[in-house]
Amino acid sequence: MSKILVVTSRVPYPLDKGDKLRIYHQVKELSKKHTVLLCCLSEGTVSVDDVSHLQTICNRLEIIKLSKVKTVFNLVRAIWSEKPFQVHYFYQKKAHRRIREIIRSFKPDYIYGQLIRTAEYVKNEHHVSKTIDYMDAFSKGMERRIDEGGWLKPIVRSEAKRLVRYEHLVFDYFEKHTIISEEDRNFIFHQNRKEIVVIPNGIDVDFFKPDVDSLANKKYDLIFVGNMSYAPNVKAVLFLVNEVLPLLDKSISVLIAGASPSSEVKALESRQVSVSGWVEDIRMAYASAKVFVAPLFIGTGLQNKLLEAMAMELPCVTTPLVNKSLKAREGENIFIENTASEIALRVRELLNDDVLRRELGRRGRSFVSEKYSWKESGEKLENVICK
Repeated sequence: MSKILVVTSRVPYPLDKGDKLRIYHQVKELSKKHTVLLCCLSEGTVSVDDVSHLQTICNRLEIIKLSKVKTVFNLVRAIWSEKPFQVHYFYQKKAHRRIREIIRSFKPDYIYGQLIRTAEYVKNEHHVSKTIDYMDAFSKGMERRIDEGGWLKPIVRSEAKRLVRYEHLVFDYFEKHTIISEEDRNFIFHQNRKEIVVIPNGIDVDFFKPDVDSLANKKYDLIFVGNMSYAPNVKAVLFLVNEVLPLLDKSISVLIAGASPSSEVKALESRQVSVSGWVEDIRMAYASAKVFVAPLFIGTGLQNKLLEAMAMELPCVTTPLVNKSLKAREGENIFIENTASEIALRVRELLNDDVLRRELGRRGRSFVSEKYSWKESGEKLENVICK
């Protein structure tokens, strides 16, 4: 049994973001065999219930609150820096001092930093074996957002360039490296990027299962789920409602479910479109719809929403960009289209054919059950960190 210090840029509960879901399950799996100290940066106050829950998945929990004033100050200073804005956003000297104290007292055998945002806190701890989880190729994700940046376009472009440099720079500070998919690994511009170990996310098929359909009626025809302040998700639902929905029958109903809907997303509400906001049990949202549609054209990484929907036996329609990481078989366990008219055609086909809907959903669940497991993901991570 080893002592592992895990450093995260967010408190990984509730599970309302993809990075939270990933580290939550990774810590849970690592804690089964090792002593894990979970050290989280926090921008706000964490509820007692959330703290209590996180204490059940690790041996020790430390939450370091960041100063909002210093965050703003750091972002202003970042204008004259070469480091990414998001690295400045999450770095504070007081938090760094506290992490050093934790390292001295805990004396970890290994350090695992999730996301390059945490690199500055641990990169110079040369006496401990360190692993960095890039998770996604943030630089590529930011590059794909440039054209959507509006008046922030110059800042988005600058951040994309900074991230390319920083992803390359931090590589050499860490002995080991992980990432979510081969597609993302190919966008890390370092000569030794093949050393980055691909560790995909998993899915809890015992939790996400079609049996919960009996607890909810199929109130909606289509559904999209995700953090609704996240730019790729916002663009996806705008495309779904403004480009795809007009090509379908006016009786078609859509549910947009997920935390923190932006003003743009809220404005989509209509007779056909419902925006739910945060859903306590996201399975009920999935179970209330017939078809999951994810027209994502920007962003990176493996989409947890697809894993969850497929595990729930929801037939899914998505884009080639998403499937580069998912690697599902088109036409066999998922439909993959690239234009509004193509997506609308597939949606119409699924809504009009109960047998096709059930069969595609069943094959989708079989696919994710075989390929994606948090247990296997955790074991693979353990082999990387503790090797």
